[in-house]
Amino acid sequence: MGGPGDPPEGTPEGGPVGGEDEYRSVVFDESFVRAARLQESSARERMTDHAPAVRRRPPLRRGLTRQAVILFVLVLVAFGTAIYMGVRHPYGAQDAQQPVEPLRMTVIPLSPQGTVPGATNAETLFAHSPAAQYEIGAEGIPLPPARSTAHFSDSQVVTALTTAKDYLVRSSLYPEVLDSSAVRPARALLDPGQLDQFDQSFDHPAADGRHAPTGWLVRFDPTRAELADPRIRVQGNLSATETDSATLEVTADHTFVYALRPTGAPAGSQASLFTVRRELTFRFDRDDLRLHQAQLVVSYVQAGPLSCAEDAADHLHPLLAGQTAKAGGPAGTNPFATDSATALCGTLSAAAEPKV
Repeated sequence: MGGPGDPPEGTPEGGPVGGEDEYRSVVFDESFVRAARLQESSARERMTDHAPAVRRRPPLRRGLTRQAVILFVLVLVAFGTAIYMGVRHPYGAQDAQQPVEPLRMTVIPLSPQGTVPGATNAETLFAHSPAAQYEIGAEGIPLPPARSTAHFSDSQVVTALTTAKDYLVRSSLYPEVLDSSAVRPARALLDPGQLDQFDQSFDHPAADGRHAPTGWLVRFDPTRAELADPRIRVQGNLSATETDSATLEVTADHTFVYALRPTGAPAGSQASLFTVRRELTFRFDRDDLRLHQAQLVVSYVQAGPLSCAEDAADHLHPLLAGQTAKAGGPAGTNPFATDSATALCGTLSAAAEPKV
């Protein structure tokens, strides 16, 4: 009788001696079994479901292969790099933002040597003045060709020049700014770091080189003068340079010539010309360029005909046709007072006035 491990019929003929299985050395571990593509149906399955003796197992779901993981990581890195470069300037690392410099301003009244000439027709005045060939309005503020710098692209230079021009237009040509009824058009283009100084200038104007409204924009005393002709004559130029890797600087030098008449005077009244030369320096960091705003850091203004005896810090008080300058001049300057600007007054050359 065979042992418990022998087949009922005994060891098959030709089988290994002693019942040794020639495949016993092959180990069918659990992973090998689970990986088999065929699986024998259980007796219960064959009885109840008439299932075949064997069935094909579904493919074993494995985790991501190493190559798939590496590819996924590379895609994430590329996507993150694209986003980073999209918000980062292509010309180098973002420079640390410099504090905004306050505006330094000088307003010089130009006093006429005699009586202010006038005419009933503003066109006649312009035609007989140095402004005869000037452009009208914003046409007199052309943009120069924009060229990239070491750290700023063509488009960024164009943005700086365009913003400077917009400020000049809003602060020198807008009727609501000229008649002192609004300041917001110019204010809206300033860097937020200068808004406190701007607001203080209009809330508490002072001839201290820091808080004169006429250093920020052109505005006439509304009780004295108004435009006799809305077509303001303008001539000047803009230029842009890079001061360092984080800053663009735009300089503007423009002369504006206005035809004025007494406030409330009827059409056809005597008009006269009033000239304002503005030399402005703007600075732009990358945030300014992105937000279309500017830092106005230097404002040098000459305006006339004015009387040196009158304060030109808050408003310009034009001398109109037939008027002469009042006697006297600006108050004395105390050189020991560090917060006091030097009092200046110039003479308006006769060559600057129309020959009528």
